[in-house]
Amino acid sequence: MPVLDLTDTAAVERYADFVRSHPLRAVSQDPRWGIVKDDWGQEAVYVEDDGRIVAAMTLLVRRLPGGFSVLYAPRGPLVDWDDKDLVRRVLAEAEPLARRHRAIMTKFDPEVGFSEELDRWLRAQPGWVVKNVGAGKDDLVQPRYCMIVRLQDEAGEPLTEDELLAKYDGKARNRVRTGRKKGVRTEVVDTPEGLDTFHEIYTFMARRNEITARGLPYFHRMREAFGERMRITHARHEDDVLAASVTIDYWGKLYYLYAGSTDVKRNLSANQVMNHELMAWGLSTGAESYDMGGVFTLDSSDGLYLFKRAFCKGDGGATEFIGEVDIVHNKALYAVLQRLVPRVQKARRDLAGKVSQARKRVAAGRA
Repeated sequence: MPVLDLTDTAAVERYADFVRSHPLRAVSQDPRWGIVKDDWGQEAVYVEDDGRIVAAMTLLVRRLPGGFSVLYAPRGPLVDWDDKDLVRRVLAEAEPLARRHRAIMTKFDPEVGFSEELDRWLRAQPGWVVKNVGAGKDDLVQPRYCMIVRLQDEAGEPLTEDELLAKYDGKARNRVRTGRKKGVRTEVVDTPEGLDTFHEIYTFMARRNEITARGLPYFHRMREAFGERMRITHARHEDDVLAASVTIDYWGKLYYLYAGSTDVKRNLSANQVMNHELMAWGLSTGAESYDMGGVFTLDSSDGLYLFKRAFCKGDGGATEFIGEVDIVHNKALYAVLQRLVPRVQKARRDLAGKVSQARKRVAAGRA
């Protein structure tokens, strides 16, 4: 049974080499992602043909009360989705793990584009529950629409910076140019102090937008996992840091994972300049894409969606993935989870909003 022995350094490196070179590679499928998600367990399975790994799936294990669990392959499995037999084989490798961990379900959500043909095939599999068209944010773990800028032409050659700028809509292009002319500059600050500054700005943004934020130790673990491939960037004007971000170069796929901005000099478009400079960095390294993260709905009243869409205009806007699939192992407990999880997610959002509002009232009272 090709279950990866995570204590075997040579086996893990061999597995990681496959994951990092796969066309559908994703940072959350890397075996070092478990360092970041240290409150989950981790497993990995793979399929070999003629001594070569041909498919792989890294799984997180969420332990639940009563000795049960949920298995989740974020942005996996990594497999040729045109080869349905191979898809079945790699998923079958996880079945012993589902029994060992008493899994209620195995969830997967690969970075593969939506198609009606694939959707029909997934829905035809017994015991599989597909969540895509019509699913809301409380139904999904990760957004199904991702805002991705391709940094290479159809021949696989890097774009020029002018070709990159031409992909943006006119407003974004003008804001990048104007911000630069007015003196906004970016700098790489891969130091503990630089990370602290990023986190201060990121948490400020989270309070302003009434959303939850990751604690600083999360980003220390990310640094431990990915080392120099994690880049901390500050956007500055004179003595002010106006925006900051954390990006990972995952072997040619750039993931713009976390970012924030202050309320200082917002007219200088520091966020636009920062994103453009990160993409320009990608051009210089030969990266193939820049993933700005996802959105749950294509809502033209959503400022975050509009911000990201402005950069993705030349790539047709949002990239639509196939969505999530749950392989159900325990029907009764799965039904309970389906009722409970959306309520928990909504409660967390409501709590984050109330905490943010309370902090704003305290700050206003002190002023």
